[in-house]
Amino acid sequence: MDPQRVEPRSTGAHEPHPNQFALLRQRRFAPFFWTQFAGAANDNLFKFAFTVLVTYQLSVGWMPPAMAGLVIGALFILPFLLFSATAGQITDKLEKTRIIRFVKDFEIVVMLIAAAGFMIGNAAILLACVFLMGLHSTLFGPVKFAYLPQALNERELTGGNGMVEMGTFVAILLGNVAGGLLVAMPQIGHTAVAVACVMLALAGRLVAHFIPKAPATDPDLVVNWNPFTETWRNLKLAHGNIVVFRSLLGISWMWFFGAVFLSQFPSFAKEVLHGNEQVASLLLVVFSVGIGVGSLLCEVLSRRQVEIGLVPLGAIGMSVFAIDLYFAARNLPRVQEMGAAAFIAQPAHWRVMVDLLLLSLFAGLYSVPMYALIQLRSQPTHRARIIAANNILNALFMIASSVIAGALIAAKFTVPQIFLFTGIANAIVAFYIFMLVPEYLLRFFAWVLSRCIYRFKVRGDEHIPTQGAAILACNHVSFVDAVLLMAASPRPIYFIMDYRIFKVPVLGWIFKLAKAIPVASQKDDPATYEAAFEQAAKVLREGDLLAIFPEGGITRDGQLQEFKGGIMKIIERARAEGVDAPVIPMALTNLWGSYFSRIEEGGAMVRPFRRGMFNRVGLNVGASVPAAQVQPAMLRERVAQLLQR
Repeated sequence: MDPQRVEPRSTGAHEPHPNQFALLRQRRFAPFFWTQFAGAANDNLFKFAFTVLVTYQLSVGWMPPAMAGLVIGALFILPFLLFSATAGQITDKLEKTRIIRFVKDFEIVVMLIAAAGFMIGNAAILLACVFLMGLHSTLFGPVKFAYLPQALNERELTGGNGMVEMGTFVAILLGNVAGGLLVAMPQIGHTAVAVACVMLALAGRLVAHFIPKAPATDPDLVVNWNPFTETWRNLKLAHGNIVVFRSLLGISWMWFFGAVFLSQFPSFAKEVLHGNEQVASLLLVVFSVGIGVGSLLCEVLSRRQVEIGLVPLGAIGMSVFAIDLYFAARNLPRVQEMGAAAFIAQPAHWRVMVDLLLLSLFAGLYSVPMYALIQLRSQPTHRARIIAANNILNALFMIASSVIAGALIAAKFTVPQIFLFTGIANAIVAFYIFMLVPEYLLRFFAWVLSRCIYRFKVRGDEHIPTQGAAILACNHVSFVDAVLLMAASPRPIYFIMDYRIFKVPVLGWIFKLAKAIPVASQKDDPATYEAAFEQAAKVLREGDLLAIFPEGGITRDGQLQEFKGGIMKIIERARAEGVDAPVIPMALTNLWGSYFSRIEEGGAMVRPFRRGMFNRVGLNVGASVPAAQVQPAMLRERVAQLLQR
């Protein structure tokens, strides 16, 4: 095997790694990470230095200082709208490392031109370079997120995305700080910025040389060079997978949300907090640190799988702390303008900084799982075009953010009121998205149950297939068994469940939301009985996971009951349609006597704390059994063995 080639990610067993930071010691990730880090830092060093230059140092009659930030930001975003669709096609068609190295070569050329612009103080040259650096980021965006699923396996995808997200915001922060400091240096500021930009571009190209090759996913693709028709085609392509498309909208909303806060930091610092430029920079530091910490926490909180249950948690935190920021800032006393040290010294400002830190931390929890979900669920042959569609939507939402924030300011809204409006709007948008894509909400319930109510440990989860149809066969101990299985699988599961459980308050609503399949005995309801098997065959035909509790009901004595023959009928129906779905035996352990079991007379929750708080429970997953070998007695024996582990 070519040692410089990244093989497609494994879909089966994999070598565990201690944590996401261990990826920085591996060639398949580290050079890529530092390449994108250098690029993001250079983008922001260049843009911020140029903004400071035309705001404070260089008089440009045709671009007033008040408009400089807006013009520079708009020029940088414009290529995302024009060329993202083309960049996505190129990334799917060509080997990805080749594209990365070309983009880094292009960055060196642009930065050499920009260096000349800084040296002679020519704003027109620098504006052209802003557009070209926007083009550089447009070309790099699809390959950045399309490379990760080829280099990392499913267990590493959340951690890898978290590292990239953290690295990006740290690079943005350092780039802005360095740009502001260097350009302000007496006599040598312009030269210092020019040298720094070129050196960062060279550093990025150097580490890009060590990125392993990642093969093209659709080498036969014919590129459509018309950016307008291809942009529309990309959006339609993304819309083909409705869960992915709505996740793209969710990410774009996060950029809308973040852009409101980032754009208002200077005004917030000056007019509300009565601070100088140091305070505005401090707010940016706090925001960036929060995003970085939230991004890194995703792997810890997700058991190294793509855990989209964190998305509702992130959305809740974003709204709560955005709204609290309004209350923390609205009654601050008017004082003389102060620096960062004086600002921090006043306890009244601590709440503002904590709100901002937690707001951005929860934004990190919100965005990273969505990026990982898009990478995991997108068709590999056009994954880069899906990412390109995401970049297009992000740009549109950021433009809308600027327009709406401007309209609110024109309507005499204060900055805290804009934050309040954004926090409330976030709650409404998040609720709407979660109703459209209930999988997020279901995974949130499963995450809370398995982390906050139970202490849930999964063994053997590498046996849960990451692709293709399979039947999960598990013992039935409590009313929440299905929710725990949801928490153990990175993929959606369709459950066949006794129709009577749909009448249980709350749980019934959850299972209806999960599109669980109700089943009754043939004697009680022949129509429901037949419909259940037809729907089960459809789930397997479409390549999804189907879960069944072969005992036919929740145990009443804690013992494993006999397995009924329904699973054989499911296998036969699927085989008749050409699907030989393997069966994965599973055993839920230590649930008997916990909150939701039937150990007490009268049902669950009669004595909920008979075992204290945070009951330790588990799930043991066994190796798959080919459909042709499955028999109820044999399957029951496999589950019984798993219970003894």
